Amino acid sequence: MRLRNKFGVTKIMLTKRIIPCLDIKDGRTVKGVNFVDLRDAGDPVELASVYAKEGADELVFLDISATEEKRKTLAELVYHVAENINIPFTVGGGISSVEDVAVLLKNGADKVSINSSAVKRPELINELVAKFGSQCIVVAIDAKQVNGHWKVHLVGGKVPTEIDLFEWALEVERRGAGEILFTSMNHDGTKNGFANSALAQLSELVNIPIIASGGAGKVKHFTDTFKDGKADAALAASVFHFKEIEINYLKEQLKKEGIPVRL
Repeated sequence: MRLRNKFGVTKIMLTKRIIPCLDIKDGRTVKGVNFVDLRDAGDPVELASVYAKEGADELVFLDISATEEKRKTLAELVYHVAENINIPFTVGGGISSVEDVAVLLKNGADKVSINSSAVKRPELINELVAKFGSQCIVVAIDAKQVNGHWKVHLVGGKVPTEIDLFEWALEVERRGAGEILFTSMNHDGTKNGFANSALAQLSELVNIPIIASGGAGKVKHFTDTFKDGKADAALAASVFHFKEIEINYLKEQLKKEGIPVRL
């Protein structure tokens, strides 16, 4: 199916992706609300293997304390996760150079996700794209709606900026990023649904895939983000980690709603 955005540019409607996210702290998978009050959710290697077998389309691994604690993503853990899965694997957390990315790709990551480092030095996006290609580079954008305006936040949503979400998304695309992972800090961990209005606006603005993150609580939330939010993929954590939603069941329900998924 082909759709046209408001600029008349054709976007091809591809199969929608379901992506479990493993937030990692001290080598364990954790989950909280708005990145605080974290609780243990299991061994990341075991969870990754289970999700691959259950039909996940991709996997995202985020070392949520790497940037804050000024340390690098755990490359050894990345290696062990990659050894146990056969689906695309994106890694983020504390990535700030071409060298960081080279190590992660060498250890089995298919893509990398950059966030705070890209905001602080946007040229990093260009450098990584030039070296590794757009298909490897995901820019994660954490944003919060403040007084009706979506503003980019850094360090897991703890540090506000005056950067507009939509202006930053356009710049990210111009600099060559292959995808945007958008997390609404207002919705993260709340299980009240994704930020579909903002997602739809992002989808209209840019022509690279948008991954929706923050707010998944039930099957309908996934249906809504694909239909109303125009998201290309939906990422979730706790609903998968704690078996509140099974991935195969979720995909079956999405297919019944006419949403193209890989079963």
